[in-house]
Order: sequence, then C-alpha cells, then structure tokens
Amino acid sequence: MHLDVRDRVPELTAILSLASLALVFGAVLGAIPRGAIPRAPDAVLAAIPHINAVVSTLAIVTILAGVVFARRREFDKHRASMLLSAGLFAVFLVLYLYKVVLEGPAEFPGPQAIYQQVYLPLLAIHILLAVVCIPLLYYVLLLATTRPITALSDTAHARAGRVAASLWLVSFVLGNVVYALLYVVY
Repeated sequence: MHLDVRDRVPELTAILSLASLALVFGAVLGAIPRGAIPRAPDAVLAAIPHINAVVSTLAIVTILAGVVFARRREFDKHRASMLLSAGLFAVFLVLYLYKVVLEGPAEFPGPQAIYQQVYLPLLAIHILLAVVCIPLLYYVLLLATTRPITALSDTAHARAGRVAASLWLVSFVLGNVVYALLYVVY
C-alpha cells in the first residue's frame, strides 16, 4: 500500500503536533533529565535568551514579508519566507528547550505587582498562542510542501495560513516583550 502524504495531512498534523507539544511540555515540566544532554558552557547558556530575541525578531520580519509576498501573489517568495520563518522557529525552539532542560524556566526578577498584573498575563497569552500555532503551522506547512503552488488554492492553506501567521506574529511579539521584561527592564 502506497502512503501519500498529501492524503494524510490532518493525521500527520496531529502526530507532529502531539510529539512537539509533548517535547515542549516535557522540557518545561522537567520530564527530560538534565543529564540526558551535554551541558554547554555557562556563557553559551546565558547568551541563549539574547540569541532567541534576535531569532524572534528575524522571524517577525520573515513572517511579515511572507504575508506581503502572498498578497502580491509572489508565491515563490512567500514560500521561501515562510519556510525561513519555520526554520527560525525551529532554531528558537531548540535553543529555548535546551536552556529550559538544563536550567528550568527563567524566574521573573521584577516586582511582584508587575509579575502578577503584567508579566503573567503576557506570558500566558504568549504560551497559549504558541501552543495553538503548532498544529496550524504543521497543517499549512504540510499542505504547502506536499503540493505544487498552483494546487494550494484547492485547499484550506490560505485561510488557515492567515490565522496561523496572525497568531504566530502576536506570539513572537509577546515573546519579545517577555524577553524584555526578564532581561532588559528587570
């Protein structure tokens, strides 16, 4: 029996989403043992949040560029921008999870009032959007990479892609605000 990925996009989306979210929550909740991965020097670990802020900013730019290219119907440029965005997201996620497995989530160093009234709500929305984006991103990426550009108009790619890009942008922007509160403001 021949398995055609194009015919299994929803199933593959579900499998990849569950595996990715299990990895993320496993890292954040401490289910992945610290000794399971080699430890980088402290200077490298300390640089990860700053590198990730740059990666996030680049991802914001590439997502916006991809949206502009799609609106201009420059679909080859759109595809390249969105694949670059996905690659940047993967780099961000690998670095973030690496640091979290080794050191746990960052502690908020600011005042308790800011923590409760500003930081936690922003972080919660950022995390919620990031979780919701995972299946949307897999879905639109699988549609886009398993079909020629001319066949995408027969799918939900554009509709789901608009939602995914919007949520992804807000999540990255909020992630940078969280970064600023953790490492710049306080």
